[in-house]
Amino acid sequence: MAKRNSRPWIVSDELWSLVEPLLPVPAPKLVAGRPRVPDRQALCGILFVLHTGIQWEYLPQELGFGSGMTCWRRLAAWNEAGVWDQLHLVMLKKLRSAKQLDWSRAVIDSPHPGRSTGPKSGPSPVDRARPGSKHHALVDGQGIPLAVSLTGGNRNDVTQLMPLLAKVPSVAGLVGRPRRRPDTLLADRGYDHDKYRRLVWAQGIKPMIARRGIPHGSGLGVHRWVAERTIAWLHGFRRLRVRWERRDDIHEAFLGLATCLITHRHVQRLY
Repeated sequence: MAKRNSRPWIVSDELWSLVEPLLPVPAPKLVAGRPRVPDRQALCGILFVLHTGIQWEYLPQELGFGSGMTCWRRLAAWNEAGVWDQLHLVMLKKLRSAKQLDWSRAVIDSPHPGRSTGPKSGPSPVDRARPGSKHHALVDGQGIPLAVSLTGGNRNDVTQLMPLLAKVPSVAGLVGRPRRRPDTLLADRGYDHDKYRRLVWAQGIKPMIARRGIPHGSGLGVHRWVAERTIAWLHGFRRLRVRWERRDDIHEAFLGLATCLITHRHVQRLY
């Protein structure tokens, strides 16, 4: 991947050129007051919180990114407008145009849940005294995220298999139909259920799911590690390691933004 940036919250010109056209036009101000914080600076503030895990109210004013509440409102508004989904699709199109998306297989995985409260949280299967949430990720054969979701920690992994497949966008970029289905789906024993194998087959996708009760060594781990690596990248953003947001839409906004940033790293490798 690209060399680690000492200040990853600074929005580059290349990234901003992708984000800016997708942002909703702000409503006109009805009363005079302070000038509106520029969107690019607000995005830097959001990225600062995402990378460092700092609480909104402690966002340093000397950085010039606006107040934490300003950045919070901007994040909520952009997420409601679907900015991160659109941005993710733009980047996937770029990767498909360069033939850098590996549709030969997709891999699904879910890490152990972390502590959280609020909607889309539930008793952790590891410690039922502490409610938690769980991130689910579906990636292509290289680990490029195709879809992510948030559920309560008590939700069985297999219940998110079909919703994640349905969440993969139709990716254009080459002559012919847009593509949204991989050839093969790889998953660990947590997804071992014949009902879901049939559902995956019905989508025209070959399921390769490890079975319970047989010795380890199925050989799928040679390919499934890319999903674990992508989830490690997601949790490299400190704000995603522990869910502090009571509102699930705000945590999902951070999750969607982090997915875009990971995909953007792959886009940068094209140049």
